[in-house]
Amino acid sequence: MQKSPRVSVLTPIYNTNPSHLREMIESILNQTFTDFELLILNDSPDNTEIEKIVLGYAKKDKRVKYSKNEHNMGITPSRNKLLKKARGEYVAIFDHDDVSVPTRLEKEVNFLDTNPSVGVVSGWLEYFGTDNCVWKTPELDTDIRVMLCDSCYIAHTAAMIRKSILVDNDIEYEEYYTPAEDYQLWVRLADVTRFYNIQDILVKYRWTGDNTSSTQNSKREYARRAIYLGFRDKYPALYDEFKKVSSNTMFRLRMFGIPLLKIKRNTIYLFEFIPLFKVKWK
Repeated sequence: MQKSPRVSVLTPIYNTNPSHLREMIESILNQTFTDFELLILNDSPDNTEIEKIVLGYAKKDKRVKYSKNEHNMGITPSRNKLLKKARGEYVAIFDHDDVSVPTRLEKEVNFLDTNPSVGVVSGWLEYFGTDNCVWKTPELDTDIRVMLCDSCYIAHTAAMIRKSILVDNDIEYEEYYTPAEDYQLWVRLADVTRFYNIQDILVKYRWTGDNTSSTQNSKREYARRAIYLGFRDKYPALYDEFKKVSSNTMFRLRMFGIPLLKIKRNTIYLFEFIPLFKVKWK
């Protein structure tokens, strides 16, 4: 009987740029931690070019497992399909055009192995492409929970989750909240486990201006609002603390409900979370 890997890396792909796809795969195959399976699910089944690319890697490295949907299902059903396929103790989420730093899996596995009360670990993102900056998320569970009262402060593409927590609590992605399905996942997991963000860059996040979080921003903002209102209602003490923290925010600019700019602690943020530059007030 084939031994199960410690980690299942889950990556749905959809008409992915071929060069970006190769970078993504190679960043996983070059990890310092090697006991993993890379599950790639093609949600653009007619795209034979990216299929050939993945199958080429799978032929050379048995850790690469390829499958495809019979027809386009969308991102949330594809993520859930991958969760069901995963054989690892831990599942690592990874988007189709990002790049993991070589020590990402090693750092996350080591943390979960030594911190059994934590069910989700993630880290910082380094943006590259049209924007170049680092998204530094809060480290400790309580601070992460406080910030969940406003938005998703756990980098999804850099996250690793104990699969048993998902299975034991019957938790999966919810299509109703797409494209904020990751935020809703963290909110549901907040009821049953703890979080931690490694204070280091784990993933290089490709920002091109046509990412889902940008192109579907209006729909994402609507879903985000529904999620944080429910979370605030369930955890009023966390929301009270969030209001104290957010009192340092001096200015917000939204258009048609879409967050554009925020000024907080002398820093201007794009889309309320991407730091642009610092300003000084006379």
